[in-house]
Amino acid sequence: MTDRRTAVITGASSGIGEACARAFAREGLHVVLAARRLEQLERAAAAITAAGGIASVVPCDVTDPVQVDRVVAVALESTGRLDVMVCNAGLGFNGRLEETSAETMRRLMEVNYFGTFHAAKAAVAHFRTAGRGHLFIMSSIVGRKGVPRMSAYAASKFAQVGLGESVRAELAGTGIHVTMVYPISTETEFRRAMVREWGQDVAGAGPRQSPDHVAAAMVRALRRPRADIYPLRLSRIVPAAAALLPGLADWVSTRLTRKPR
Repeated sequence: MTDRRTAVITGASSGIGEACARAFAREGLHVVLAARRLEQLERAAAAITAAGGIASVVPCDVTDPVQVDRVVAVALESTGRLDVMVCNAGLGFNGRLEETSAETMRRLMEVNYFGTFHAAKAAVAHFRTAGRGHLFIMSSIVGRKGVPRMSAYAASKFAQVGLGESVRAELAGTGIHVTMVYPISTETEFRRAMVREWGQDVAGAGPRQSPDHVAAAMVRALRRPRADIYPLRLSRIVPAAAALLPGLADWVSTRLTRKPR
Protein backbone atom coordinates (compact mmCIF):
# COMPACT_ATOMS: atom_id res chain seq x y z
CA MET A 1 0.00 0.00 0.00
CA THR A 2 1.26 3.48 -0.86
CA ASP A 3 1.36 6.33 1.63
CA ARG A 4 -0.13 8.63 -0.99
CA ARG A 5 -3.84 9.25 -0.41
CA THR A 6 -6.13 8.38 -3.31
CA ALA A 7 -9.21 10.26 -4.49
CA VAL A 8 -11.78 9.19 -7.07
CA ILE A 9 -13.56 12.07 -8.79
CA THR A 10 -16.58 11.50 -11.03
CA GLY A 11 -17.44 14.00 -13.73
CA ALA A 12 -13.73 14.86 -13.82
CA SER A 13 -13.41 15.64 -17.52
CA SER A 14 -14.22 19.34 -17.11
CA GLY A 15 -15.56 22.04 -14.80
CA ILE A 16 -15.62 21.55 -11.05
CA GLY A 17 -14.53 17.91 -11.30
CA GLU A 18 -11.41 18.76 -13.29
CA ALA A 19 -10.61 21.73 -11.04
CA CYS A 20 -11.02 19.51 -7.99
CA ALA A 21 -8.69 16.91 -9.51
CA ARG A 22 -6.00 19.53 -10.10
CA ALA A 23 -6.39 20.96 -6.59
CA PHE A 24 -6.33 17.57 -4.87
CA ALA A 25 -3.28 16.53 -6.91
CA ARG A 26 -1.48 19.65 -5.67
CA GLU A 27 -2.31 18.47 -2.16
CA GLY A 28 -0.35 15.30 -2.91
CA LEU A 29 -3.23 12.92 -3.63
CA HIS A 30 -3.24 10.35 -6.40
CA VAL A 31 -6.37 11.36 -8.31
CA VAL A 32 -8.45 8.90 -10.32
CA LEU A 33 -10.44 10.77 -12.95
CA ALA A 34 -13.74 9.20 -14.03
CA ALA A 35 -16.20 10.38 -16.71
CA ARG A 36 -17.65 9.30 -20.03
CA ARG A 37 -15.35 11.31 -22.32
CA LEU A 38 -12.01 9.49 -22.45
CA GLU A 39 -10.22 12.10 -24.58
CA GLN A 40 -11.13 14.87 -22.14
CA LEU A 41 -10.06 12.75 -19.19
CA GLU A 42 -6.68 12.03 -20.77
CA ARG A 43 -6.14 15.73 -21.47
CA ALA A 44 -6.94 16.61 -17.84
CA ALA A 45 -4.69 13.83 -16.52
CA ALA A 46 -1.82 14.91 -18.77
CA ALA A 47 -2.03 18.47 -17.41
CA ILE A 48 -1.96 17.16 -13.83
CA THR A 49 1.05 14.94 -14.58
CA ALA A 50 2.88 17.80 -16.30
CA ALA A 51 2.39 19.87 -13.13
CA GLY A 52 4.01 17.15 -11.01
CA GLY A 53 0.89 15.33 -9.86
CA ILE A 54 -0.20 11.71 -10.26
CA ALA A 55 -3.42 10.92 -12.11
CA SER A 56 -5.16 7.84 -13.46
CA VAL A 57 -8.03 7.73 -15.94
CA VAL A 58 -11.04 5.41 -15.97
CA PRO A 59 -13.91 5.90 -18.44
CA CYS A 60 -17.17 5.60 -16.53
CA ASP A 61 -20.89 6.18 -16.90
CA VAL A 62 -22.04 6.76 -13.32
CA THR A 63 -25.54 5.49 -14.10
CA ASP A 64 -24.04 1.97 -14.37
CA PRO A 65 -23.06 0.60 -10.93
CA VAL A 66 -20.79 -2.00 -12.54
CA GLN A 67 -18.71 0.76 -14.14
CA VAL A 68 -18.61 2.71 -10.87
CA ASP A 69 -17.41 -0.36 -8.99
CA ARG A 70 -14.68 -0.76 -11.63
CA VAL A 71 -13.43 2.77 -10.96
CA VAL A 72 -13.07 1.99 -7.26
CA ALA A 73 -11.35 -1.31 -8.11
CA VAL A 74 -8.85 0.50 -10.35
CA ALA A 75 -8.09 2.98 -7.57
CA LEU A 76 -7.46 0.15 -5.11
CA GLU A 77 -5.34 -1.76 -7.64
CA SER A 78 -3.26 1.34 -8.39
CA THR A 79 -2.50 2.46 -4.84
CA GLY A 80 -4.00 -0.10 -2.47
CA ARG A 81 -6.23 2.52 -0.87
CA LEU A 82 -9.22 4.79 -1.35
CA ASP A 83 -9.40 7.86 0.86
CA VAL A 84 -11.72 10.28 -0.92
CA MET A 85 -14.74 9.96 -3.21
CA VAL A 86 -16.06 13.06 -4.95
CA CYS A 87 -19.56 12.49 -6.40
CA ASN A 88 -19.56 15.29 -8.95
CA ALA A 89 -21.05 13.98 -12.20
CA GLY A 90 -24.23 15.87 -13.03
CA LEU A 91 -26.64 17.06 -15.69
CA GLY A 92 -29.05 20.00 -15.87
CA PHE A 93 -32.38 20.80 -17.51
CA ASN A 94 -34.30 24.05 -17.88
CA GLY A 95 -38.06 23.99 -18.28
CA ARG A 96 -41.40 24.46 -16.58
CA LEU A 97 -43.02 21.40 -15.04
CA GLU A 98 -45.42 20.95 -17.95
CA GLU A 99 -42.46 21.08 -20.35
CA THR A 100 -40.59 18.34 -18.49
CA SER A 101 -41.16 14.82 -19.75
CA ALA A 102 -41.06 11.79 -17.49
CA GLU A 103 -38.09 10.57 -19.53
CA THR A 104 -36.21 13.79 -18.81
CA MET A 105 -36.93 13.51 -15.10
CA ARG A 106 -35.73 9.90 -15.08
CA ARG A 107 -32.54 10.87 -16.93
CA LEU A 108 -31.73 13.58 -14.37
CA MET A 109 -32.38 11.22 -11.49
CA GLU A 110 -30.24 8.51 -13.09
CA VAL A 111 -27.24 10.83 -13.50
CA ASN A 112 -27.54 13.23 -10.58
CA TYR A 113 -29.07 11.04 -7.89
CA PHE A 114 -28.33 7.44 -8.82
CA GLY A 115 -24.85 8.37 -10.07
CA THR A 116 -24.18 9.79 -6.61
CA PHE A 117 -25.83 6.80 -4.93
CA HIS A 118 -23.68 4.27 -6.85
CA ALA A 119 -20.42 6.13 -6.18
CA ALA A 120 -21.20 6.82 -2.53
CA LYS A 121 -22.26 3.24 -1.87
CA ALA A 122 -19.11 1.81 -3.46
CA ALA A 123 -16.87 4.20 -1.53
CA VAL A 124 -18.54 3.92 1.86
CA ALA A 125 -18.35 0.12 1.76
CA HIS A 126 -14.57 0.44 1.49
CA PHE A 127 -14.37 3.32 3.97
CA ARG A 128 -16.11 1.21 6.62
CA THR A 129 -13.56 -1.56 6.15
CA ALA A 130 -10.66 0.89 6.28
CA GLY A 131 -12.13 2.84 9.19
CA ARG A 132 -11.56 6.17 7.44
CA GLY A 133 -12.52 8.12 4.34
CA HIS A 134 -14.08 11.32 3.06
CA LEU A 135 -17.15 11.49 0.83
CA PHE A 136 -17.92 14.71 -1.03
CA ILE A 137 -21.34 15.10 -2.69
CA MET A 138 -21.66 17.91 -5.22
CA SER A 139 -25.17 19.25 -4.83
CA SER A 140 -26.18 22.80 -5.79
CA ILE A 141 -27.68 25.82 -4.12
CA VAL A 142 -30.94 24.70 -5.78
CA GLY A 143 -30.64 21.60 -3.61
CA ARG A 144 -31.53 24.02 -0.80
CA LYS A 145 -34.02 26.28 -2.60
CA GLY A 146 -35.97 25.37 -5.70
CA VAL A 147 -36.12 27.97 -8.47
CA PRO A 148 -38.42 28.50 -11.47
CA ARG A 149 -37.81 26.36 -14.57
CA MET A 150 -35.47 24.05 -12.65
CA SER A 151 -37.94 21.78 -10.86
CA ALA A 152 -36.53 18.54 -12.31
CA TYR A 153 -32.92 19.51 -11.62
CA ALA A 154 -33.74 20.82 -8.15
CA ALA A 155 -35.61 17.61 -7.31
CA SER A 156 -32.55 15.52 -8.17
CA LYS A 157 -30.35 17.82 -6.07
CA PHE A 158 -32.73 17.74 -3.10
CA ALA A 159 -32.58 13.94 -3.36
CA GLN A 160 -28.78 14.08 -3.18
CA VAL A 161 -29.01 16.19 -0.04
CA GLY A 162 -31.36 13.75 1.66
CA LEU A 163 -29.01 10.89 0.81
CA GLY A 164 -25.90 12.72 1.97
CA GLU A 165 -27.30 14.03 5.23
CA SER A 166 -28.67 10.62 6.15
CA VAL A 167 -25.40 8.85 5.36
CA ARG A 168 -23.50 11.48 7.35
CA ALA A 169 -25.68 10.71 10.38
CA GLU A 170 -25.17 6.97 9.87
CA LEU A 171 -21.40 7.47 9.87
CA ALA A 172 -21.19 9.86 12.81
CA GLY A 173 -18.32 8.94 15.10
CA THR A 174 -16.75 6.44 12.68
CA GLY A 175 -13.93 8.63 11.39
CA ILE A 176 -15.61 8.75 7.97
CA HIS A 177 -16.57 12.25 6.84
CA VAL A 178 -19.39 13.34 4.53
CA THR A 179 -19.33 16.84 3.07
CA MET A 180 -22.16 18.37 1.04
CA VAL A 181 -21.12 21.05 -1.46
CA TYR A 182 -23.56 23.78 -2.55
CA PRO A 183 -22.12 25.84 -5.41
CA ILE A 184 -24.03 28.63 -7.10
CA SER A 185 -23.99 28.99 -10.90
CA THR A 186 -20.45 28.10 -11.95
CA GLU A 187 -18.40 28.86 -15.05
CA THR A 188 -18.28 25.32 -16.42
CA GLU A 189 -19.51 23.25 -19.38
CA PHE A 190 -22.82 22.79 -17.53
CA ARG A 191 -24.78 24.90 -20.03
CA ARG A 192 -22.97 23.42 -23.02
CA ALA A 193 -23.89 19.98 -21.69
CA MET A 194 -27.54 21.06 -21.68
CA VAL A 195 -27.15 22.05 -25.33
CA ARG A 196 -25.64 18.63 -26.14
CA GLU A 197 -28.22 16.67 -24.15
CA TRP A 198 -31.43 18.62 -24.72
CA GLY A 199 -30.67 21.25 -27.37
CA GLN A 200 -31.21 23.95 -24.73
CA ASP A 201 -29.32 27.23 -24.54
CA VAL A 202 -30.14 29.37 -21.52
CA ALA A 203 -29.10 32.73 -20.11
CA GLY A 204 -29.75 34.64 -16.92
CA ALA A 205 -28.49 37.08 -14.34
CA GLY A 206 -27.06 36.48 -10.90
CA PRO A 207 -23.76 35.80 -9.14
CA ARG A 208 -21.35 33.25 -10.53
CA GLN A 209 -18.14 31.58 -9.39
CA SER A 210 -15.22 29.76 -10.99
CA PRO A 211 -14.57 26.00 -10.73
CA ASP A 212 -11.26 26.79 -9.02
CA HIS A 213 -13.14 28.75 -6.35
CA VAL A 214 -15.25 25.67 -5.58
CA ALA A 215 -12.19 23.40 -5.64
CA ALA A 216 -10.34 25.65 -3.19
CA ALA A 217 -13.24 25.40 -0.75
CA MET A 218 -13.15 21.63 -1.07
CA VAL A 219 -9.43 21.53 -0.34
CA ARG A 220 -10.06 23.44 2.86
CA ALA A 221 -12.67 20.84 3.83
CA LEU A 222 -10.26 18.06 2.89
CA ARG A 223 -7.73 19.50 5.35
CA ARG A 224 -10.33 20.21 8.00
CA PRO A 225 -13.54 18.21 7.38
CA ARG A 226 -16.85 20.00 7.63
CA ALA A 227 -20.45 18.99 6.98
CA ASP A 228 -21.45 21.65 4.43
CA ILE A 229 -19.60 23.90 2.00
CA TYR A 230 -21.06 27.05 0.49
CA PRO A 231 -18.26 28.24 -1.82
CA LEU A 232 -20.00 31.61 -2.11
CA ARG A 233 -20.28 32.38 1.59
CA LEU A 234 -23.24 34.72 1.18
CA SER A 235 -25.29 31.82 -0.23
CA ARG A 236 -25.42 30.32 3.28
CA ILE A 237 -28.44 32.54 3.88
CA VAL A 238 -30.43 30.75 1.15
CA PRO A 239 -31.71 27.78 3.22
CA ALA A 240 -32.53 30.09 6.14
CA ALA A 241 -34.38 32.50 3.86
CA ALA A 242 -36.25 29.64 2.19
CA ALA A 243 -37.40 28.36 5.60
CA LEU A 244 -38.18 31.68 7.30
CA LEU A 245 -39.29 33.87 4.38
CA PRO A 246 -40.43 31.50 1.63
CA GLY A 247 -42.50 34.11 -0.22
CA LEU A 248 -39.60 36.54 -0.40
CA ALA A 249 -37.21 33.74 -1.37
CA ASP A 250 -39.53 32.76 -4.23
CA TRP A 251 -39.73 36.39 -5.40
CA VAL A 252 -35.94 36.72 -5.44
CA SER A 253 -35.52 33.42 -7.28
CA THR A 254 -37.82 34.58 -10.09
CA ARG A 255 -35.42 37.48 -10.70
CA LEU A 256 -32.48 35.12 -11.12
CA THR A 257 -34.16 32.48 -13.28
CA ARG A 258 -32.25 31.05 -16.24
CA LYS A 259 -34.40 31.28 -19.37
CA PRO A 260 -34.04 29.99 -22.94
CA ARG A 261 -32.15 32.25 -25.29
